[in-house]
Amino acid sequence: MMRTTLRMFVAAVAMMSALGVAQGQQIPVVTGEHWTKSDVQVKKAYLVGIANAVQVQAAYETGSPPTDAQSLVPRLTKGLRGQTLDSVRTQIDAYYAKNPDKLKRPVIDTLWWEIVVPGLAKAG
Repeated sequence: MMRTTLRMFVAAVAMMSALGVAQGQQIPVVTGEHWTKSDVQVKKAYLVGIANAVQVQAAYETGSPPTDAQSLVPRLTKGLRGQTLDSVRTQIDAYYAKNPDKLKRPVIDTLWWEIVVPGLAKAG
């Protein structure tokens, strides 16, 4: 099952590369501007995409996991422990509502510094 998922992911990346989507400057950065204009389902889809990418990376690392310094997977997993899609979405919504001057900040940056890092501190 994991190998099938990995093959599907590799095929998707290859297809995106062939279409020119996965070239550095063409990968869109989702910012607070995008986030605040999106409905709940789009926000959840974004978060599910991140979760899927992390799961694919974790599956790829099985058998020879890198150190915490070489991979964000262990820190992301630990920092988000106990969170749900809705709790993460709500926290990101609250951050941008309280910081309208930060709408150009990428959502992934907000997720990391405002949710994951504090979660790591709590986890000890």
